[in-house]
Amino acid sequence: MNLTRLMALGILARGPRHGHQIRRDAEITNVGEWGGVSVGALYRELHRMEEEGLVEPLRSERVGKRPARTIYEITAEGFRELHILWEQAIADLHPSPDPLGVALLFAYANAGESEDIARLLRARRQTIAIVLERLSADRERLDARGVLPANVRAVMRRGEMHLNAELAWHAEFDDVLSAPDADIKPTRCMDTEPSE
Repeated sequence: MNLTRLMALGILARGPRHGHQIRRDAEITNVGEWGGVSVGALYRELHRMEEEGLVEPLRSERVGKRPARTIYEITAEGFRELHILWEQAIADLHPSPDPLGVALLFAYANAGESEDIARLLRARRQTIAIVLERLSADRERLDARGVLPANVRAVMRRGEMHLNAELAWHAEFDDVLSAPDADIKPTRCMDTEPSE
Protein backbone atom coordinates (compact mmCIF):
# COMPACT_ATOMS: atom_id res chain seq x y z
CA MET A 1 0.00 0.00 0.00
CA ASN A 2 1.25 3.48 -0.86
CA LEU A 3 1.07 5.27 2.49
CA THR A 4 2.60 8.47 1.09
CA ARG A 5 -0.28 8.65 -1.38
CA LEU A 6 -2.82 7.92 1.36
CA MET A 7 -1.43 10.72 3.54
CA ALA A 8 -1.18 13.28 0.71
CA LEU A 9 -4.68 12.60 -0.61
CA GLY A 10 -6.08 12.69 2.94
CA ILE A 11 -4.52 16.11 3.54
CA LEU A 12 -5.67 17.43 0.14
CA ALA A 13 -9.20 16.20 0.86
CA ARG A 14 -9.33 18.95 3.51
CA GLY A 15 -8.42 21.61 0.97
CA PRO A 16 -5.80 22.70 -1.58
CA ARG A 17 -2.17 22.72 -0.41
CA HIS A 18 1.30 22.95 -1.88
CA GLY A 19 3.84 20.20 -1.37
CA HIS A 20 5.72 22.06 1.35
CA GLN A 21 2.54 22.37 3.45
CA ILE A 22 1.86 18.63 3.06
CA ARG A 23 5.46 17.83 4.00
CA ARG A 24 5.22 20.11 7.03
CA ASP A 25 2.05 18.33 8.23
CA ALA A 26 3.87 15.01 7.82
CA GLU A 27 6.88 16.24 9.77
CA ILE A 28 4.79 17.78 12.57
CA THR A 29 2.91 14.53 13.08
CA ASN A 30 6.11 12.46 12.64
CA VAL A 31 4.09 10.10 10.43
CA GLY A 32 7.24 8.93 8.67
CA GLU A 33 8.43 7.25 11.85
CA TRP A 34 5.26 5.71 13.30
CA GLY A 35 3.17 5.44 10.13
CA GLY A 36 5.69 4.21 7.60
CA VAL A 37 5.05 7.14 5.25
CA SER A 38 7.98 7.94 2.95
CA VAL A 39 8.05 11.72 3.39
CA GLY A 40 11.10 11.98 1.11
CA ALA A 41 9.04 10.60 -1.79
CA LEU A 42 6.26 13.17 -1.38
CA TYR A 43 7.07 15.43 -4.35
CA ARG A 44 7.63 12.46 -6.66
CA GLU A 45 4.28 11.06 -5.49
CA LEU A 46 2.51 14.39 -6.11
CA HIS A 47 3.82 14.42 -9.71
CA ARG A 48 2.79 10.79 -10.21
CA MET A 49 -0.71 11.52 -8.84
CA GLU A 50 -0.97 14.53 -11.17
CA GLU A 51 -0.09 12.29 -14.13
CA GLU A 52 -2.76 9.81 -13.00
CA GLY A 53 -5.41 12.54 -12.64
CA LEU A 54 -5.76 12.14 -8.85
CA VAL A 55 -4.66 15.71 -8.14
CA GLU A 56 -4.41 18.77 -10.31
CA PRO A 57 -2.53 22.03 -10.04
CA LEU A 58 -4.80 24.85 -8.99
CA ARG A 59 -2.30 27.71 -9.18
CA SER A 60 1.28 28.70 -8.39
CA GLU A 61 2.17 31.16 -5.70
CA ARG A 62 5.37 32.83 -4.67
CA VAL A 63 6.03 34.27 -1.22
CA GLY A 64 8.93 36.70 -1.01
CA LYS A 65 12.09 35.34 -2.57
CA ARG A 66 11.05 31.73 -2.15
CA PRO A 67 10.57 29.64 -5.29
CA ALA A 68 7.08 29.44 -6.74
CA ARG A 69 5.03 26.62 -5.27
CA THR A 70 2.29 24.69 -7.02
CA ILE A 71 -0.97 24.46 -5.10
CA TYR A 72 -2.67 21.10 -5.69
CA GLU A 73 -6.27 20.06 -5.24
CA ILE A 74 -7.73 16.59 -5.15
CA THR A 75 -9.91 15.50 -8.09
CA ALA A 76 -13.01 13.32 -8.09
CA GLU A 77 -10.77 10.41 -9.17
CA GLY A 78 -8.47 11.29 -6.27
CA PHE A 79 -11.37 11.01 -3.83
CA ARG A 80 -12.19 7.57 -5.26
CA GLU A 81 -8.55 6.50 -4.83
CA LEU A 82 -8.53 7.88 -1.27
CA HIS A 83 -11.57 5.79 -0.34
CA ILE A 84 -9.98 2.66 -1.83
CA LEU A 85 -6.80 3.31 0.18
CA TRP A 86 -8.83 3.91 3.37
CA GLU A 87 -10.63 0.59 2.90
CA GLN A 88 -7.34 -1.26 2.32
CA ALA A 89 -5.60 0.39 5.28
CA ILE A 90 -8.46 -0.23 7.70
CA ALA A 91 -8.95 -3.85 6.60
CA ASP A 92 -5.21 -4.70 6.74
CA LEU A 93 -4.57 -6.77 9.87
CA HIS A 94 -0.86 -7.26 9.14
CA PRO A 95 0.33 -3.79 8.17
CA SER A 96 4.08 -4.31 8.50
CA PRO A 97 6.86 -6.86 8.54
CA ASP A 98 7.95 -8.26 11.91
CA PRO A 99 11.76 -8.23 11.96
CA LEU A 100 11.87 -9.04 15.70
CA GLY A 101 9.68 -12.11 15.20
CA VAL A 102 11.85 -13.31 12.32
CA ALA A 103 15.06 -12.74 14.34
CA LEU A 104 13.75 -14.65 17.35
CA LEU A 105 12.06 -17.43 15.40
CA PHE A 106 15.20 -18.24 13.46
CA ALA A 107 17.71 -17.50 16.21
CA TYR A 108 20.43 -19.97 16.87
CA ALA A 109 21.64 -19.35 20.36
CA ASN A 110 24.42 -20.98 22.27
CA ALA A 111 25.05 -19.72 25.80
CA GLY A 112 26.88 -16.56 24.69
CA GLU A 113 24.33 -15.71 22.04
CA SER A 114 21.45 -16.13 24.52
CA GLU A 115 23.10 -13.44 26.63
CA ASP A 116 23.44 -11.22 23.55
CA ILE A 117 19.77 -11.72 22.71
CA ALA A 118 18.78 -10.86 26.29
CA ARG A 119 21.00 -7.75 26.26
CA LEU A 120 19.56 -6.53 22.95
CA LEU A 121 16.01 -7.16 24.15
CA ARG A 122 16.65 -5.21 27.39
CA ALA A 123 17.88 -2.24 25.33
CA ARG A 124 14.84 -2.52 23.06
CA ARG A 125 12.52 -2.66 26.07
CA GLN A 126 14.10 0.49 27.54
CA THR A 127 13.72 2.32 24.24
CA ILE A 128 10.06 1.32 24.00
CA ALA A 129 9.46 2.58 27.55
CA ILE A 130 11.05 5.95 26.68
CA VAL A 131 8.98 6.28 23.48
CA LEU A 132 5.82 5.38 25.41
CA GLU A 133 6.57 7.95 28.10
CA ARG A 134 7.13 10.70 25.49
CA LEU A 135 4.00 9.79 23.52
CA SER A 136 1.84 9.77 26.66
CA ALA A 137 3.31 13.08 27.84
CA ASP A 138 2.71 14.68 24.42
CA ARG A 139 -0.89 13.46 24.32
CA GLU A 140 -1.59 14.66 27.86
CA ARG A 141 0.05 18.06 27.21
CA LEU A 142 -1.88 18.64 23.98
CA ASP A 143 -5.09 17.38 25.54
CA ALA A 144 -4.68 19.77 28.49
CA ARG A 145 -4.25 22.66 26.05
CA GLY A 146 -7.47 21.64 24.30
CA VAL A 147 -5.82 21.41 20.88
CA LEU A 148 -6.12 17.66 20.33
CA PRO A 149 -8.89 16.58 17.95
CA ALA A 150 -10.63 13.34 18.90
CA ASN A 151 -9.20 11.37 15.96
CA VAL A 152 -5.62 12.43 16.78
CA ARG A 153 -6.15 11.57 20.46
CA ALA A 154 -7.45 8.14 19.44
CA VAL A 155 -4.45 7.48 17.17
CA MET A 156 -2.05 8.52 19.94
CA ARG A 157 -3.86 6.26 22.44
CA ARG A 158 -3.64 3.39 19.96
CA GLY A 159 0.11 3.95 19.77
CA GLU A 160 0.34 3.92 23.57
CA MET A 161 -1.66 0.70 23.74
CA HIS A 162 0.60 -0.97 21.15
CA LEU A 163 3.68 0.06 23.12
CA ASN A 164 2.16 -1.18 26.39
CA ALA A 165 1.37 -4.53 24.75
CA GLU A 166 4.94 -4.75 23.48
CA LEU A 167 6.27 -4.08 27.00
CA ALA A 168 4.00 -6.82 28.39
CA TRP A 169 5.35 -9.24 25.77
CA HIS A 170 8.91 -8.30 26.76
CA ALA A 171 8.13 -9.17 30.39
CA GLU A 172 6.83 -12.59 29.30
CA PHE A 173 9.83 -13.24 27.06
CA ASP A 174 12.22 -12.22 29.88
CA ASP A 175 10.67 -15.08 31.87
CA VAL A 176 11.29 -17.44 28.94
CA LEU A 177 14.94 -16.39 28.67
CA SER A 178 15.58 -16.56 32.41
CA ALA A 179 14.04 -20.03 32.88
CA PRO A 180 16.68 -22.59 33.86
CA ASP A 181 15.61 -24.89 31.05
CA ALA A 182 15.31 -22.12 28.40
CA ASP A 183 15.43 -23.82 25.02
CA ILE A 184 16.32 -21.15 22.47
CA LYS A 185 16.93 -22.93 19.19
CA PRO A 186 16.32 -22.20 15.55
CA THR A 187 12.95 -23.26 14.24
CA ARG A 188 13.24 -26.76 12.80
CA CYS A 189 10.11 -26.67 10.65
CA MET A 190 12.18 -27.34 7.54
CA ASP A 191 14.14 -30.21 9.11
CA THR A 192 11.21 -32.43 10.06
CA GLU A 193 8.99 -34.62 8.00
CA PRO A 194 5.28 -33.74 8.00
CA SER A 195 3.27 -35.83 10.46
CA GLU A 196 0.80 -38.28 9.02
